[in-house]
Amino acid sequence: MTKKERFLCNNCILPSTFPGISFNEEGICNHCQRYKGEDATVARQKKYEDKFLALLANQKRKGTYDVIVAYSGGKDSTYTLDIFVKRYKLRVLALTFDNTFISSRALENIRNVCTSLGVDNLLVQPSATMMRTIFRAAAQRELYSAKTLERASTICTSCIGFVKGIVLRTAIEKQIPFVGFGWSPGQAPVQSSVMRTNPALMKGTQAAVLKPLLEIGGEGVLPYFLTDEQFEQKELFPWNVHPLAFLPYDEDDIVEHIKTLGWERPDDTDPNSSNCTLNAFANQVHRQRYDFHPYVWEIANMVRTGVLTREEGVEKIEPPEDAKMVDFAESELG
Repeated sequence: MTKKERFLCNNCILPSTFPGISFNEEGICNHCQRYKGEDATVARQKKYEDKFLALLANQKRKGTYDVIVAYSGGKDSTYTLDIFVKRYKLRVLALTFDNTFISSRALENIRNVCTSLGVDNLLVQPSATMMRTIFRAAAQRELYSAKTLERASTICTSCIGFVKGIVLRTAIEKQIPFVGFGWSPGQAPVQSSVMRTNPALMKGTQAAVLKPLLEIGGEGVLPYFLTDEQFEQKELFPWNVHPLAFLPYDEDDIVEHIKTLGWERPDDTDPNSSNCTLNAFANQVHRQRYDFHPYVWEIANMVRTGVLTREEGVEKIEPPEDAKMVDFAESELG
């Protein structure tokens, strides 16, 4: 399919270049045709918050923390942190993985928000040489399955692999019963919003990411992933919770709220990130390689469910990436 033939779904924003997509005579994609509507979504949302509340009510508080949150300093993870502290009254440990491309404003936001909420922050700083070697390789060749690349770029998949690994490992080491993620309603479905992890599932997931990372980064990547001994500790595997899937979500309201915590939007990140200065480059690489934006699945889901208007969705995925941001990341990677 040529660039000229490319078009978007008339309901959401999925492009005709997206893997496995098809359209009816009205130009509506197969994903929109299967969507059951807002009423069903609202019912599911209540079901999963009730499930989380029931788990909290029955949870015996053993360790220092109730939940460890993967905290990037972005707007969604900031709002998620606030939810766990204020709405659910939990003892929270925020873990920040420094991929060496965190905006300086995002680092300041992390300090401000954790101070405001009275939350402990664990800042994990891997070798910059190792991380940039991995990012360079991810920009040059494919490392993961085709299915993975429908949801994120190769660079982002590499980074989030580290994040998920170190957060889960820390939860097991500190016996923390819940792991929190700030995924938007478009990133992960509500049916996965409260889900118990288990060794068999996580071992397979880890292996798919760890193999290429080991080949590129060497044994220096191992401290960020689970050991064979930890996979044997089934009773310590936590529940994953991403509450933005079952709570009301409005980007403008979220930003206004977290400003009261000392959060400010960085001016050196692209429209789809509020913490990472590498994201614009990662997006450009993906778009050039596959002819669709790596955030389009997430944003299309948000358009389909009414979280964003179609016009807002198009604005996020259609313009070219900011040349200055791309040039900065390229120069940093060398």
